[in-house]
Amino acid sequence: MSEFTVRGRYPARFGEQEFETTVEAPNADVAEERVYTNFGSQHSLKRTQITIDGVDA
Repeated sequence: MSEFTVRGRYPARFGEQEFETTVEAPNADVAEERVYTNFGSQHSLKRTQITIDGVDA
C-alpha cells in the first residue's frame, strides 16, 4: 500500500480548522474515504462538513 497526504478543512469551534494527514491506502479514492471515516469518528463530523482540498501520493 502507498502513503497519501490528504489536505483539507473542517469546521471547528472558532472557525475552520485546516488539516494535513498521511494515510496508507491502495489508491487516492480509498485515502479520501479513510480521512472521512477518521475525522468523522474523532471529531463527530458528517462527510458534508469535511472539505478535502487535495490528495498527494
